[in-house]
Amino acid sequence: MSHSTVPRSTTGAQTAERTSEGSGDAAGPGGRGGRRSGKRSGKKSARASGAASGRLSLKLRFRRDRTLILMTVPALLLVLVFNYIPILGNVVAFQDYDPYLSENGFVAILESPWTGLEQFERIFADSAFWHAVENTFVLFLLQLVLYFPIPILLALLINSVVRPRVRAVAQAIMYLPHFFSWVLVVTVFMQIFGGAGIIAQTLRRHGYAGFDLMTDPEVFKYLVTFETVWKDAGWGIIVFLAALSSVSHDLYEAAAMDGAGRWRRMWHITLPALRPVIALLLVLRVGDALTVGFEQLLLQRQAVGVEASEVLDTYVWWNGIRNQDFSYAAAAGLVKGVVGLALVLTANKVAHLMGEQGVYKK
Repeated sequence: MSHSTVPRSTTGAQTAERTSEGSGDAAGPGGRGGRRSGKRSGKKSARASGAASGRLSLKLRFRRDRTLILMTVPALLLVLVFNYIPILGNVVAFQDYDPYLSENGFVAILESPWTGLEQFERIFADSAFWHAVENTFVLFLLQLVLYFPIPILLALLINSVVRPRVRAVAQAIMYLPHFFSWVLVVTVFMQIFGGAGIIAQTLRRHGYAGFDLMTDPEVFKYLVTFETVWKDAGWGIIVFLAALSSVSHDLYEAAAMDGAGRWRRMWHITLPALRPVIALLLVLRVGDALTVGFEQLLLQRQAVGVEASEVLDTYVWWNGIRNQDFSYAAAAGLVKGVVGLALVLTANKVAHLMGEQGVYKK
């Protein structure tokens, strides 16, 4: 039995070898066809191995995603034109920029004299700048503590409503103020909390002294936070409800069968599902700490005075546009941008340490 098996295997190997030689000879002189087929099979095997390992070449990825890439080109052009190209204008922060040196503003940049860090020295020596920084951080902390948790709580409240129609109506009512302009928002608050507003007139009719919260510098920061909550809380609700919609109802049913009440289901299922979104929005909010509402504060600047309403955005606008000190305003804006970038990177690093993705992956 063993004696007959060995020749058969040997004969099969010889036959295969002869077949391969014959195919190489039939392909042409020098076995060119065999080499070509070997190259093609090598390319196919390389592609297959690359796909299996999850790594594709840049050419293959472009061919696969060219439709999506073409769809993003208009958005990338808009970002390039309106976000990245204007960054080059920060060069005026190191100049004594005078737009009247030429009819073309770009030529005026080239002809303006260089002053080095003189504008930054003026900024750091200006007490009004530090007062604006102080007001900015106070408003940011108030909005972070009082405004940021409210959309989460409202989203949890709406998500607990059983009837879909009631949930949709409540969501629409809360989201509607997001489309109002700040002019309309401030006007509404003046009609309610102003000296001639509904509350003050009602109190006077009943023999009490009226009040005017819209002109009180002491409560202005809380009033601004309340306006922000009323206008933009609906947007946060939409984001958190979208995150909650991805949670499987099987988890809630399984937890209920195990005896978990409503609060335990919220603590162990709902909040962990919201944790990545909360971390992302918190990183973005921290990065936007130095931008606390330019139009909102500018509209109420005269009512409460500069001491209560001056923030970095209004400070840059007042010096750059009203006083036409463009280099000084550009330097202040550049400082604000650098600090905001540092805050984003720091907050994103904290999110990574907490096990969340943040704005970008590690």
